[in-house]
Order: sequence, then C-alpha cells, then structure tokens
Amino acid sequence: MSEIINNRSELLFLYDIENANPNGDPLNENRPRFDTESSTVLVSDVRLKRTIRDYWYEYKGFNGLEDMQDVFVRETTYLDGDKQYIKDGKRRAKDFQEQADIILEKCIDVRVFGGVIPLSNDSITYIGPVQFQMGKSLNKTEIIEEQGTGAFASGEKKVQATFRTEYKIPYAIIGFNGVINEKSAQYSRMNMDDKALLLEGIWEGTKNLISRSKFGQSPLFLLAIDYKDPFYIGNLRQRLKLDCGEKNEIQVRSTKDFKLDVSELIAVLKQNKEKIADISLRVDSRLAMIHNGELIDNIIKDEL
Repeated sequence: MSEIINNRSELLFLYDIENANPNGDPLNENRPRFDTESSTVLVSDVRLKRTIRDYWYEYKGFNGLEDMQDVFVRETTYLDGDKQYIKDGKRRAKDFQEQADIILEKCIDVRVFGGVIPLSNDSITYIGPVQFQMGKSLNKTEIIEEQGTGAFASGEKKVQATFRTEYKIPYAIIGFNGVINEKSAQYSRMNMDDKALLLEGIWEGTKNLISRSKFGQSPLFLLAIDYKDPFYIGNLRQRLKLDCGEKNEIQVRSTKDFKLDVSELIAVLKQNKEKIADISLRVDSRLAMIHNGELIDNIIKDEL
C-alpha cells in the first residue's frame, strides 16, 4: 500500500446535466433539490460520494472477493432459511470480524470518506479525510415537469394505464468544493493510491451515471490543488462565473451557450502561489474558459 497522505488538498469539480434529475428529494416527490431564492439546483455531498462508491464497486471491481478491496457502504444480503434479507450495519461489520484494522485495510470508502462502524456492543467513528460542500449550480435554472403513462394498470379490471410525473432540470452546470484533510488521513489511513482512485471516481463515476434518471450528466472540470502547509483557499466554486453573452443564464442548454470565466480563480491561485505544492487539472474539450475576457486553453500552463 502506498504512502499515507500528509499534505492538504483542495478540490473543485464541475459537471453538467441535461434533461435529468441530479439529486431527487424523497420527501418532496423526488423533485430536484432546489434553492428557490437563487433559482439554483442543489446536490448533496452524499450523492457525489455514492457516485464514487458505485464506480469503485461496479467498474473497479472493489467487491471484497479474492482479496480485492471492498466498499463498506453498499447493499449486501444474507440468507435466513429460504429468505434473503439486506444486511444492517452491524451484520456488515461482522463480514470483517468487527475489526477496525481489517475494515481500514479492506474498505477504501471508509479510508476516504470515514463513517460509523456499528459493532455488537459499541461503535467506531472515523472522520473522513475527504469532505465535500453541498453542490450548487453556477447558472440559474428551473424544474420542469413531464407527464407520462405507465405500461400497466393500477389494478384488476382497469381500462387505463397509470400516470406518472417526472421532475427534471433542463440544463445546469453543478460545482462542488472539496477538501482532503491530511490530519484525518493519518487516522483513517487514506493513502496516495486512494487519492488517485478518488479523482478517477469523481470523473469516471459521473460519466458512468447512466440510469434513467441520471443519464445526461458529464464531467467538465476537475481541479486538485496540493498545499505545502495545513492551509486551503476555500470557496473555489464561488470564484467562478459564467459568461453567457447575450443569453439569459436560465436559457443555457449546453456548453456552447457559455464560457467559464476563471479570472477570479486564477487571481486567488496567484495570490497563494507560494503555498501551493502542485496543481492538476482535467478539462472536457467542450468547455471554453476565459481569463480577463480572453480565451485560454489551460489555466495552469498559460497563467500560473
């Protein structure tokens, strides 16, 4: 296993979504989470973490079989007689003999995101090194309703199929701020390989959200800043703006309708350049960026 993380990092992730529901609220008819004051869509950190966990499990094969890494927080089942049941947290912990060392060694999501491990008579809590702020769209948007019919009737001797209502966002650019805390990593044993898999999971996991309600999401921009000291700038998403030209931002429907203004972001990175050890950036080719009104190809190469 690689070296335990000992430097703080800051993350900024943007993705776009078209005609889909980024994060439904089960207490509100599964409507997209929405800030009515600012007309922006919200996405919980739990949704992003689930995206990453699902990628690790489904695409990296982290299922605990044949000494592979595992994902602790996922649906697992057990048989009792001839019936199959979903395991609770305590039964899941027993898969690892209720041993913290085994869980930290085997389960990447506990090392990265932390968690509460319920034991028979106690519990163990790990504060995750990786924390994300609530995601929020950079543009104003709206919730649209789509009516449809189901394939089946609601019961016997019905002449009409059931109706359904779906709630979607026409288009949004959603941004997440994140931090990797080196102090917590010492306890959860998050290592450099885990960090690489985290960044991979953020990008590729979002790209592979191809369920009916999530299809239409695509990663655009992933910035990772490694610091020399226990420091981070903060509020990176809030330093971005959209230049929509003559369009109203609520009319934006694709990356062709705007340019990402990174002027304020570059300015704050320059101000703190001496505190930065390394920067990595991944950008989708569809995304156009501007700095002080001029198009740029790479904010690191050209401006820092």
